[in-house]
Amino acid sequence: MSKSGNATAIGLTAIILWGMLAVLTSYCKRIPSFELTAITFFIAFLIGIGYFIRTGCHWSQLRQPIGVWITGVFGLFGYHALYFAAMKSAPAIEVSFIAYLWPILIVVFSSFLPHEKLRWFHVSGTVIGFLGIALLLLTNGAFRSFSGNSTGYLLALLCAVIWSSYSVLSRRHKHVPVVMTGAICGVTALLSAVCHLLFEETVAPLPAEWLPIGLLGIGPVGVAFFAWNYGMKHGNIKLLGTLAYFAPLISGFLLVLFGRSDYSWRLLAAGVLIIAGAMVTASDTLFRRVRLHIAEQSKESA
Repeated sequence: MSKSGNATAIGLTAIILWGMLAVLTSYCKRIPSFELTAITFFIAFLIGIGYFIRTGCHWSQLRQPIGVWITGVFGLFGYHALYFAAMKSAPAIEVSFIAYLWPILIVVFSSFLPHEKLRWFHVSGTVIGFLGIALLLLTNGAFRSFSGNSTGYLLALLCAVIWSSYSVLSRRHKHVPVVMTGAICGVTALLSAVCHLLFEETVAPLPAEWLPIGLLGIGPVGVAFFAWNYGMKHGNIKLLGTLAYFAPLISGFLLVLFGRSDYSWRLLAAGVLIIAGAMVTASDTLFRRVRLHIAEQSKESA
C-alpha cells in the first residue's frame, strides 16, 4: 500500500473511534463541560508522553511556529469545549449529527489547498452523504424543536466549522511531527482546567462514570487525534472527508444499541446514503487503481 493509502487507512481508524464519542459522552452528562474536557485531554496527553518516550523523540521537535500551536489549540480545545457544551443543551443524537457537518466543509475547504481540486464526484458524494445526515435530523424532529434547543444546535454548528478548518489547516503543516498532537492535548487540558475553575463547579465523577470518561480519553479524544492528524497530512483528504460521515452513522447505531436514543428505519436509510456517498467520492481513486492494475497485467502478458 502507498504512503497515501496507508495514511488514509490510519485516518479511517479515527473516524471509527469518533463514532463512539456521542454514546460515551451521554454517560457523562453530570460532569461540567470544561471539567470533562480537562480530564479526557489529560488522558490523551499521557498517551502523547508514551508516544514521545517510545519513539525516542527529541524536545527540539516541540519548537514550532506559534501559528502551529494556535491552530492546534483552536481545533482541539475549541471543538471539544463547544461539543460537550452542546451535548448538555440539546439531544445527543441531534448534536452529533449537526456537529458532523464538518465532513462536507472539509471537502469544500480542501479545494483551496495547493495541488487539490474540487471535482464533480467529490461534490456529488459529499452531497449524498449530507442527505443521509439531513434524513436523520428530520427523523428526530430537530427542526421542529429548534426553539427549545437552539443554543445546542448553534454550538454544534460552530463545532463543524472549527473542526473542518483545523483539519484543512493541518494539511498545510505537513512538516510538523505527530508528537506535537500530544503536546497540544496537554495545552488543551490545561486551558480546560483553568476555564473549569473559573466558570464551573467541580463535580466528582461517580464510579460508574470513570469507565466512559477513561474510554473517551483513550479513544475519541486520544488515539483518534494522532490518527486523524497523520491522515490529514499524508492521506486522501477529500476521501477522508466523505468517509467521516460513517462516524455519525456509527454514533447513531451505538446510541440506539445502548438505549440512549430510539431506533428508526431512517437510520438504516441514512446509512445507505452515507455509504453511497463515500463510494462516489472514492470512485476516482478506485477506478485509477483498477486502470493501473489492468495496465500492469497487460505489460506482464506482453
